[in-house]
Amino acid sequence: MAGHQRDKVIPDEVHQNQIFRELYLKELRTQKLYTQYHVNPLRKVHTITRKPMSWHDNLEEPADARFLNLIHHAHQGPRKKYPETQTETQEIGWDSEPLVNPERNDHRLNHFRVYNDITLYKAKMWSLGEDSRRT
Repeated sequence: MAGHQRDKVIPDEVHQNQIFRELYLKELRTQKLYTQYHVNPLRKVHTITRKPMSWHDNLEEPADARFLNLIHHAHQGPRKKYPETQTETQEIGWDSEPLVNPERNDHRLNHFRVYNDITLYKAKMWSLGEDSRRT
């Protein structure tokens, strides 16, 4: 079956003309002539940046106070924007102030490492690689 080739049928001019006519009518049915153009509202518009060395693009424009306030408000953290949490994930870190005053002088809560002579000697030996099982 692999060696079998089909003979191509050469269409005559009448048959070829009928195929072209059907294609032409099909194209006419599906084509629409648009004379009014507008921006697609469902697609995002990409802004094109200005040329940096162009003199007419670098003219000073007045600052828009409403736009600047909107940008500054957007850059604030959620605790400054809202009086309470807006989502459940904001509840995790909303009250981040410590419950107990973190005074470093209060020895009830702060247990610092205290090095005496012997503890300093042993810490140095451990850093050099001495094994504590032998002692």
